[in-house]
Amino acid sequence: MLSVKPFTFNPIQENTYVVFNEKDACAIIDPGCYFGNERRVLEEFIDEESLSPKFLLNTHCHLDHVFGNKFIHDRYGLELHISEKEKEMLDLAPASGLQWNMPFENYRGKLHFLKEGGVISMGEDAMQIIPAPGHSPGSLCFYCQSQNFILSGDVLFRLSIGRTDLPGGDFDTLITSIREKLFALPDHTIVYPGHGEPTTIGYEKKNNPFLT
Repeated sequence: MLSVKPFTFNPIQENTYVVFNEKDACAIIDPGCYFGNERRVLEEFIDEESLSPKFLLNTHCHLDHVFGNKFIHDRYGLELHISEKEKEMLDLAPASGLQWNMPFENYRGKLHFLKEGGVISMGEDAMQIIPAPGHSPGSLCFYCQSQNFILSGDVLFRLSIGRTDLPGGDFDTLITSIREKLFALPDHTIVYPGHGEPTTIGYEKKNNPFLT
């Protein structure tokens, strides 16, 4: 059984997630820890829960979601898993950091490319990989069917959607991704977004002003 622990990090208020099971395996998703105290908070949680990190995952590679990739790699020896379509975004992230006055050192290790139909497995637990482009060319969501939750990155928020005015964004593509990929899930599916509070698929179908 998987548990989801959220952290809100960096000046952009990005949600970082640790997904873990009772066997103490965990995946670290979108580590946005920018400041030293944020890195310590994440590390202390992993230590206190006696977790063994197995995966470093990015839903997409905008700067606020990748600040902590190098720290996680250096601390736990994990290599990064992303969509192949996000490599350009990852490479551009440090330049974006300078534009936002948030310089950082980028991850430069080996990349593992995730594809539709694949799964992230931790023992008997698994999350399906769902491509959902539009906010970014290679945006991915991670869906746990057995426990009815999805980590949506910046695809879908409570009463909002990801912005599409950044490089690689496309509004029509994003709306199609949400309607065809996310809204195909059961209404009671919990959505853990890249920013803000959790929501459900059913609530967004009824109330999201971009999609009703």
